[in-house]
Amino acid sequence: MTRRTPLALASVLLASLALPASAFELTIIHTNDVHDRFEPITSSGSTCSAEQLAEPGECFGGIARLASAIAERRAASENPLVLDAGDWFQGTLFFVQYGGEVAAEMINTIGYDAVAVGNHEFDKGPAELDAFVNGLDVPLLSSNIDVSAEPALEDGLILPSTVVEVGGERIGVVGVVAEDTPELAMTGEVAFEAPIEAVRREVERLSGEGIDKIVVLSHIGYVADQRLAEAVDGIDVIVGGHSHTLLANDVEGAVGPYPTMVTGPGGTDVPIVQAAAYTQYLGELTVTFDENGVVTAASGDPILLESTLPEDETVKARVAELSGGLEEIRNKVIGQTSGPIDGTRESCRSGECEMGNFVADAMLEHTAGQGTQLVIINGGGLRASIDEGEITQGEVLTVLPFLNTLSTFEVSGQAILAALENGVGAVEEGAGRFPQVAGLEYDWSRTAEPGSRIRAVRVMQGDDWVPIDPQATYLVASNNFMRNGGDGYESFVDAQNVYDFGPTIDTVVADYLAAQGGAYEPYLDGRINEVD
Repeated sequence: MTRRTPLALASVLLASLALPASAFELTIIHTNDVHDRFEPITSSGSTCSAEQLAEPGECFGGIARLASAIAERRAASENPLVLDAGDWFQGTLFFVQYGGEVAAEMINTIGYDAVAVGNHEFDKGPAELDAFVNGLDVPLLSSNIDVSAEPALEDGLILPSTVVEVGGERIGVVGVVAEDTPELAMTGEVAFEAPIEAVRREVERLSGEGIDKIVVLSHIGYVADQRLAEAVDGIDVIVGGHSHTLLANDVEGAVGPYPTMVTGPGGTDVPIVQAAAYTQYLGELTVTFDENGVVTAASGDPILLESTLPEDETVKARVAELSGGLEEIRNKVIGQTSGPIDGTRESCRSGECEMGNFVADAMLEHTAGQGTQLVIINGGGLRASIDEGEITQGEVLTVLPFLNTLSTFEVSGQAILAALENGVGAVEEGAGRFPQVAGLEYDWSRTAEPGSRIRAVRVMQGDDWVPIDPQATYLVASNNFMRNGGDGYESFVDAQNVYDFGPTIDTVVADYLAAQGGAYEPYLDGRINEVD
């Protein structure tokens, strides 16, 4: 990984020639998908241990370092606009213990100008989101949700857009969240509209009020952001989230350039930016507008928040205070691993991954006595890797933060085939539905059309792998979220002999570790095969 060390480098990258008198230069400082990473993290997204914190180059980000970096970049910019593209909820013990309370506190402390609703803001249901937005001092935005039928979420708190005055100019900021959020979280009676239609309506409304500089604060993902830019006239910039995409110009492994330029329907190029996730990077984009509000230039790069960068001491002390109540849970050692267990988003949402095998195997082992034949879980339910050495309860909860319960049920082989087709149907978007499995092998093709990507499926019969029988009935284990149709697994909804109330998946994994009798050895065995 190429590392951008001093924040001053960003100023060099954004330096430009003298602007015409009529031009306006806006600096957008942005984050996305914080996921309660209030403490520094490793490069894989896990919370840093005390030993890692002491090692140069091992740890990144954390809310205290993020707060310091945002304050520094805001002070260095003539016309700064500070935005976040959603998903502060879910990911560490802070959310388990405090819900959205700490997220609201940190957003207020940093002083964002606007924040988008992310799908994970619904993880504890509308009532928790209502408490969160009532604790915010800044606008929370989404143009494509209707809360009027949901009694637990006060109408009018979440706004479709806001107007922020920066340097004497009015900047319209429009929020939007993924349309499939009801499949991903507990949304109650909240209704979700297609992003393109909702954003188009709000952009037209703002334009009609004379707002000629419009930023979409999006939580729909990088691929969907590009479609949005192509479809809706009047968007000047898209600041994205949801897909945890690193856009950068000189970082190995970046998904695309920063900014990614997409031609809109009016013929002008729309810059799209996103800054990975978990506070590892801070995005900074400088946009130049002409006198008619047309973007004439856009440049920047994400800033890697390395451990050499300063932390806000007040915020750091507050995080330490809050983390004190988590130590007993966090530090309980429940096992060990002979090597790191890869649970990265890139691995677990596109193919067989070590963490998928680890968790699915644990679930199969736990339910084998009931006659369970196979396990299917969503790769998006695996939220971090685990480093080599001792494994603590806190690490397992970071990997499995949703507190989903073990579900067992009977479905046909045809329903399993439909589930797998759903699972691989949006791999290009990094969708969390990608299926990790145990007791099952499958071959799939990325090049085929969604709905026809599964090439072969095999289940264990005796000591042999045999083709799945579409007419046969199989006893399956999964999590209660998927069993109830989450992540698009509709073929599980009408299952028979359902029991959704088993132990939480983190408890199943802890028991599995305890039974190892030694260090767990991470592995891949070819149970998921990508073919042409």
